[in-house]
Amino acid sequence: MPFPVDIKYINETEQELGLMFPDKFKSKMTKENGGELMTEDDDWQLFPFFDKSDNKRISRTCNHIGLETKQAKEWENFPNNGVAIASNGCGNFLVLLPTEENGKKLSDEIFMWFHETGQTEKVADNIDELNED
Repeated sequence: MPFPVDIKYINETEQELGLMFPDKFKSKMTKENGGELMTEDDDWQLFPFFDKSDNKRISRTCNHIGLETKQAKEWENFPNNGVAIASNGCGNFLVLLPTEENGKKLSDEIFMWFHETGQTEKVADNIDELNED
């Protein structure tokens, strides 16, 4: 069950990754840190931001965006500049990629990354377009 997260934990992840998350994504996550999303073809578990405010939240956010992105980058064909934000449990991820104008600012657009091929396919213009379960 998702719960709110303090913006400071989002800021910490931005510093860790050297990237800025899109405002719509940050707004959604401050209200519901994690949870489930649905695309036309799949159900997704949204990775939370690591919340160190107490032991319960540490436990519930241990599969956080920073860690999951670091692990995804171990795949040979994961985008070097991608950030993993969700998993379908079958090896594929939803990812954010930087904007063309600023390589440090992530775009609102959400892509599905296919682990078998390394291809990405746009699935939404922003997080608000994905249905919550």
